[in-house]
Amino acid sequence: MATRRKLGNPLALAVMATLGERPMHPYEIAQVLRQRGKEQSIKINYGSLYTVVQNLEKHGFVEVTGVQRQGNRPERTLYGLTDAGREEMHDWLSDLVAVPVREYPSFEAALSLLLVLPADEVVGLLTERVAKLEVQAAAVHGVLARLRRDLPRVFLIETEYQVHMIEAEAAWIRGFLDDLDKGAVSGASEWRHWQATGEMPDTWTGIDELTRDGAAARHFREELDKLTPPE
Repeated sequence: MATRRKLGNPLALAVMATLGERPMHPYEIAQVLRQRGKEQSIKINYGSLYTVVQNLEKHGFVEVTGVQRQGNRPERTLYGLTDAGREEMHDWLSDLVAVPVREYPSFEAALSLLLVLPADEVVGLLTERVAKLEVQAAAVHGVLARLRRDLPRVFLIETEYQVHMIEAEAAWIRGFLDDLDKGAVSGASEWRHWQATGEMPDTWTGIDELTRDGAAARHFREELDKLTPPE
């Protein structure tokens, strides 16, 4: 099960990984993260980076190692990774790699509420989404093809993962749309009836009774948590 960390912001982990290379001042850390395109994988608010560094220092994960001054520029404080920080970085990253955690993607949230929209409208919206995903996947493949000429694969694995997830999502949506078109999605006819008349289908009344006490939802969460412990 994933360990609860003193800091949970992935930006803090990125800062520690960067400082693991050499001491830097916060502005240099931001430059390195930008140059390496880490904002494609980690939500980075560069304005809060100084606060992240301060929090890391407060917990003993980084420390001041010196002061840098170039020409007439103001002095800049250099930070380095402590032994405790190196251990935290290793353990935290190991947890993230090995232990699945329950995340809450916006698209999954939308799917959970999909019945609010008319089925025919959903077909159009999902068709639009697939088209956009295909454009995204093609663009990422193009970027990968260019980068592979200059960089080893180990520097591109997060981008490979991104494009595989985009393509997997698009493939699932295509399959769902195909099943809808074939009439192979159970409950779809009741969904259309409900949207057309505003009347709850009789067959859904029993479902509402089954879920009213929350037992089914709790059971689902318990089974899911066995496989993907909550963060």
